[in-house]
Amino acid sequence: MQQAEQVDPRTRILDAAEELFYGQGVQAVGMDAVRAACGLTMRRVYQHFPSKNDLVEAYLQRRDARWRASLAVHVSRAGGTPRDQVLSVFDWLGRWFAEPGFRGCAFVNSFGELGATTPAVAAAARHHKAEFAGYLAGLVEAAGAPSATAAQLTLLAEGAITTAAVHGDPGAAADARDAARLLLDAALTARR
Repeated sequence: MQQAEQVDPRTRILDAAEELFYGQGVQAVGMDAVRAACGLTMRRVYQHFPSKNDLVEAYLQRRDARWRASLAVHVSRAGGTPRDQVLSVFDWLGRWFAEPGFRGCAFVNSFGELGATTPAVAAAARHHKAEFAGYLAGLVEAAGAPSATAAQLTLLAEGAITTAAVHGDPGAAADARDAARLLLDAALTARR
């Protein structure tokens, strides 16, 4: 593992911001807390991110890329039929929900805090949700189900994320997977 001094300063700042913003909320965390957590001077932090809004936007962009990449790797490793790959999305969600410190969707959380007043946060949240829905739609199409099924499965996944966060219950993913299986199988049967 690299020592903190060897990690790129921008990465150190983003790592600290992600842990703090996701764990405590964007509005609750000031730039001084980020500075203290990353171990850099305030001047150095502001050299990389001239404002807190810039840091929040970068945090969300990086989290989006990492979240979607992790999901895609999981689905590709799951193998099986296209139907199995659709259902593996819910298995991945279950693993995510069970992680220590899981607090729900960073994009929904950030949108709830700042979406009405910070267009970049609203845009990042909408982008993340659209990309996830598009990814799921591609899997559903490959499975041979109608496109309406993708929208339904996206709603199931989003509901599971919220339920797991609010209730602290990773089992929401398994419940959503069971419902997804029923919807997907019904859609595939209707297509035959």
